[in-house]
Amino acid sequence: MTNEQIQNDKGSSSYIALVTIIAALGGLLFGYDTAVIAGAIGFLQSHFQLDAAMKGWAAASALLGCVIGVSFAGQFSDRLGRKTTLILSGVLFLASAVGTALPNEFSYFVLFRMLGGIGVGVASMASPMYIAEITPAAVRGRMVSVNQFAIVTGMLIIYFVNYFISLQGDEVWNVTTGWRWMFASGAIPSTIFLALLMFVPESPRWLVEKGQSNKAKDILAKVGGTSFAENELRSIEASLNQEVESLGQLFKTGWRKVMFLGIGLAILQQVTGINVFMYYAPEIFKKLGSGANTALLETIVVGAVNLSFTIIAIWTVDRLGRKPLMIIGSAGMFVSLVAMGLAAQFHVVSIWVLLCILAYIACFALSVGPVTWVILSEIYPTRIRGRALSVATFFLWSANFVVSQTFPMMDENPALVAQFNHGFPFYVYAVFCIILVLTVWKFFPETKGHSLEEIERFWNIPPSDAKG
Repeated sequence: MTNEQIQNDKGSSSYIALVTIIAALGGLLFGYDTAVIAGAIGFLQSHFQLDAAMKGWAAASALLGCVIGVSFAGQFSDRLGRKTTLILSGVLFLASAVGTALPNEFSYFVLFRMLGGIGVGVASMASPMYIAEITPAAVRGRMVSVNQFAIVTGMLIIYFVNYFISLQGDEVWNVTTGWRWMFASGAIPSTIFLALLMFVPESPRWLVEKGQSNKAKDILAKVGGTSFAENELRSIEASLNQEVESLGQLFKTGWRKVMFLGIGLAILQQVTGINVFMYYAPEIFKKLGSGANTALLETIVVGAVNLSFTIIAIWTVDRLGRKPLMIIGSAGMFVSLVAMGLAAQFHVVSIWVLLCILAYIACFALSVGPVTWVILSEIYPTRIRGRALSVATFFLWSANFVVSQTFPMMDENPALVAQFNHGFPFYVYAVFCIILVLTVWKFFPETKGHSLEEIERFWNIPPSDAKG
């Protein structure tokens, strides 16, 4: 057997890695664009003279854009293809980076933040779905987790960028000019993403759905070899026989359970409070007594912990499984949040508070962060994956919007501050961590090592129900 024949039979792990990394750059921009607000929010508040509600709106407006983005992303990905949908997200990221750096009126800033949010919403659905559809079952969890790794990498990069930009001038300069450079910096990774997308193929599952089986087979052969391609192609074609044409049919008897479970998981990922720390970390640290630059530096530590434990998750999700990581991580988040709430309520300001925050971030990064996206990309059938994942992600971003909008309002509410100091929001998020533990333990199957078609068969959907 020649080297070429051996390669054709085994596929190329380097090809899988390259395509995954490029697609995951959508996740990097997702993290970069959403987290840039963390360094800029204080300066924006001073520049535009924002109250607590408007401060929340400055952060949450992008998330409303995310809700809009995922509302259309499923239709775009099913009709135009996964690759074209990723290109669309890159264009929106670029437009937002330029637009948010220029305005002198808060309303125009919000408009371009929402535009970037639409791009985030599109990428948050399209990137993990694309990766899940092009990778073999044995490494799919790890590869989809690369998207979460890219998200937290984007967050860490922008935390560094924000910090170094803030050092270029004093407080007055940052209030007038520095925050503009923070947003404008996003144009660089957006351009790189758009250029690299020219080198990735379309999703083989989407190609089969559109009657281009030969192209799909060639791509699958590069991924896993000729035998893998033939078996996978047959499996995909069989799964496409169960057709669901309309969005409303997703909630009929056959698919109702899996749809509501996906929606519930998406909401719970957000209402456990993670993006409060991603978007408001410098403001939280300032309340603990840190100066502006020190708070940005401490936020870098948060990003570094987030990145480090996401790497651990990538290497354990296909070994330990999805459910154990989710349950252990959610329980750890609960303990950390309760400790934070007590520390805030009883005015305990010390290194222990920072350690509680870092423990919470570590538990999220090890489990709920990456594994939620893995599960959501796995549990839906090929024919409806774009639309179903779009629905789940719509609710995810809606929950994120609510959390980001309400945190400053809870944190600065005089009645709540009088009774709990600044601890009340952490108690709320802790309750949802317990609900998440119970939901995953009771209702979700372990999907480790199963093909997407095997997972689809787990739900035992009658063909008549699947077809509506």
